[in-house]
Amino acid sequence: MARAPTPDFRLDASFPRLKALIIERTGHFYYQDKDDVLWDRVRRRIHATNARDCAGYLERLADEARGDGEWSLLETEITIGETFFFRYVEQFTALRRTILPDLIARNREERRIRIWSAGCSTGAEPYSLAILLTELLGAERESWRISILGTDINEAFLATARQGRFGKWALRSMPPDERARYFTAESEGRWLLRPEYRSLVRFERHNLLSLLDGTSPLQFTDFDLVLCRNVLIYFHPDTVLRIVGALRDCLVADGWLLLGHAEPNPSFASLMQSVSLPGTAAYRRPPEGAAPPPELSPPVSPGLLPLAPPVWMPIIPKATAEPPRSAPAAAKPPPRSPPSRLPSGAVRPPPAAKGSGSVLEAVRAKANAGHVAEARALCGLGIEADPVSAELHFYDGLLAQAMDLHLDAEKSFRRSIYLDKNFIMAHYHLGLLLLANGRQAPGKRSLANAARLASGLADGQVLPEGDGVRAGDVRALVRVHLDAVAAAGAEG
Repeated sequence: MARAPTPDFRLDASFPRLKALIIERTGHFYYQDKDDVLWDRVRRRIHATNARDCAGYLERLADEARGDGEWSLLETEITIGETFFFRYVEQFTALRRTILPDLIARNREERRIRIWSAGCSTGAEPYSLAILLTELLGAERESWRISILGTDINEAFLATARQGRFGKWALRSMPPDERARYFTAESEGRWLLRPEYRSLVRFERHNLLSLLDGTSPLQFTDFDLVLCRNVLIYFHPDTVLRIVGALRDCLVADGWLLLGHAEPNPSFASLMQSVSLPGTAAYRRPPEGAAPPPELSPPVSPGLLPLAPPVWMPIIPKATAEPPRSAPAAAKPPPRSPPSRLPSGAVRPPPAAKGSGSVLEAVRAKANAGHVAEARALCGLGIEADPVSAELHFYDGLLAQAMDLHLDAEKSFRRSIYLDKNFIMAHYHLGLLLLANGRQAPGKRSLANAARLASGLADGQVLPEGDGVRAGDVRALVRVHLDAVAAAGAEG
C-alpha cells in the first residue's frame, strides 16, 4: 500500500530542491511562485511511487532504470492542456487568408509544406491546420507532401492526440455541418477525425528547452511555419527570448512564426521581422543579408470554411452551467447610447430582465459565427432589458473592440467593472485595450487589478467568461505584459 506523503510542502526540507530540478528540466518558470499548486501535483506522484518524501522521490527520478519513466509521468501531472479546434479565430483567419496561401504559392514547384505545432496538447491545433490546408488545396491535395508535426512534453496528451477522438468541448467553436464533414460521430458524444486529416499529422514528445542545449533532434529544421501558442507564458522572460530565437532558426527563409495572442514582445523585433495582419501579429525569418520582407496583402482564397471578419475577435466561450453574476438591484450603470439597429435577418432575443443567460447564449453564437455587428446589436438589446448585467457589458466591450470602436469598448469594460468590481476578465481586457492605445499607466493598473483578484483564487480555478483561462494563467499573462511594457520603456 502506498505511503501518504507529507501533507504540507513547508514541512519537507527537500521540496525546494525538487522544485528547482523540475523548473530546470521543464522550463516551467510558471511554478516559481506557485509552491502550493506544484506540491499538489507532485505529491500525487510521491504517493503513487510509495516514496517516503521529496528526498525519496528525488532518488527515484535519478534512478537509471526508472528515472526516465517517472519523469514522463511527473511531466504529465504538471503540464496544463486547454485546447479546441480553430482556437483564436483571428489567427486562423490570418492563416487562411495570408500565411498558408503564401506558403502554397512559394512551394508550388516543390509541392511540399512542413509545419510544426509546438506545445500541441491533445492535437486540436495541428489537426485544425490539416483541415484548413486540405480545404485550401482542394483537388491538388493529393499531389502535395504535407507534413504537420505536433509536439508536447506531456506523453498522455500525445497519446490522446494520436487517437484523433474529441468531445463536444474541443469542437465547441465548430458549426454542426462542419463537424459532420470533418468527423465521424461515435457513441457518448465523441467524434473521430476522418483519416484523410489524421494522416497529415504525426506526434512526438519534445521539450522546447532542448533547442537551447543542442539536444533537439536534427529533424527540427526547415519548417515553413511554426506555431508556438500559449506555451511561452510558462517560461522565464529570459528563456522566452532564447526560445523565440531558436524557433526562428528552425524556419526556412521567409518562414512564418505564430505565437499566442498575449505573447508577442517588443524584443522579438530584434530577432525576426514583425508582420502586422488583421487582428494578429506574426513573425517571419528574412533571408540572410536580405531586407525585411514586405507585409503581404491578404489574398482572397476559395474554400469551404467560413471566414471570420478581418478584425481582432476573441472566440466567445459557450455558456456554462455557472449562473451569471448579478449586481445589486440598486446599482445603476452610467447611461448608455442606444444600440445600433438590428441587422436584417437577425432575431430579436427574449427580454433579459428575468435572466440574461439566453441573451448571452445568442450573443456568443453570433460572435462565434463571425457575425460581430449582429452579436453587438443583440448585446445592446439585452442591455436595454437587463442594464445591470456585468456580463453583457463585458461582451459589448469585446465586440466593440472587434469593430475597432475602442472608446465604446473602454466604456463597456468600465461599466462591467462598475457593476462587478471582482470581474477579473473585464479588468484584464480593459488593461490590454489601454496598453494597445498607448495609455500605459492606467493599462498597467487594470492588469495589476486583474492579477490581484486572481491571486485570491486557486491557480487552477477557471474564470467566468475567460474561455478556459485559469486564475494562475491570468497572473502569468499579466507578468508577461508588464515585463513587455518595462522592456519597451527601457529600449525607448
